[in-house]
Amino acid sequence: MEKIYLIKDLARLSGQTVYTLKYYLNIGLIKEVARSPETNFRYFDDTTLERLKRIRELRKENKSIAEIKDILGLTTSIA
Repeated sequence: MEKIYLIKDLARLSGQTVYTLKYYLNIGLIKEVARSPETNFRYFDDTTLERLKRIRELRKENKSIAEIKDILGLTTSIA
């Protein structure tokens, strides 16, 4: 059974700041798996945590955000 995390939990577990996670959300590097209708809190799961670990590894290799998007298959090419 997968665990569900709030953004603050994700920040603590991943070593990223909440600010960084919100930036990654805005640019599409990570996505929420659900949102609470009552509180509007974002929910994340273990796949998001794994993606953040991969992003951190790539950043340590001095990859740019654009390169990371390419590596993760998030870039759509326009012909």
